[in-house]
Amino acid sequence: MELLLPDLMRIAAAIIWPFCRIAAALAAAPILGDAMIPMRARSLAALVLAFTVQPGIPAGPSIDPLSLAAVAVIGEQVAIGGLLGFAFHLVLSALLAFGSIVSSQIGLSMAQMNDPMNGQPSDVLSNVMYVLFILLFFAVDGHLLMTQVLARSFDVWPIGGSAFDFSALRRFALAVGWMFSAAAALALPVTFATLVVQVGLGLLNRAAPTLNLFSLGFSVTTMLGLLLVVLLLPSLPDHYHRMVIHVLDVYDGLAGTGAEAAR
Repeated sequence: MELLLPDLMRIAAAIIWPFCRIAAALAAAPILGDAMIPMRARSLAALVLAFTVQPGIPAGPSIDPLSLAAVAVIGEQVAIGGLLGFAFHLVLSALLAFGSIVSSQIGLSMAQMNDPMNGQPSDVLSNVMYVLFILLFFAVDGHLLMTQVLARSFDVWPIGGSAFDFSALRRFALAVGWMFSAAAALALPVTFATLVVQVGLGLLNRAAPTLNLFSLGFSVTTMLGLLLVVLLLPSLPDHYHRMVIHVLDVYDGLAGTGAEAAR
């Protein structure tokens, strides 16, 4: 048993680093990191992926798993994995922000529903956007795409190489700003149409003050908004495809930053 202990420590040291990065990425990723996915299943998937990608990982420096240097390496792997996993939240956040903006414009934000997936109340249209994101995510094999990104990250940011450049956080902050602009661009047609309707109802109210335009205007705005959302839904997959391409471009930018730091 004492003869096998050094080999077990070497195998554990070779698995623990990719496991920490992959587990952090899965915990920060959309859908896979939600509360509906049990932590044991997520940890098992991270362990299987760690064993799978370990033969292709570049050989790094020998680090004692019980040393303080190992704690620093674990923190670095968790930071890199969390950054890679959270980047996929940009597309989901853009769709959820679109749903929230449209709901507030057409009057559906007053009806909040408890979302069992994240444990927070949300409006109906945001839940519809979340279900649409799940369907599109697996339709384009987003889980396989995330696995490919994680496997490539070990070449860009080697384990223990101190290649993580924190200037990548600036690129990620700019990508978060892009998320707000994408949500505003998606919601702009519905917002403009409801604004025109509300201005028209305001002018009608000035012309006929005796009419009860508050209840009538609320119904008209809601029905028009829902009609515009139905007309907009067929074009959302194309918008989703372009947003995913943008997220991959963000990954390429982060990979370029990491490659320059590694050199």
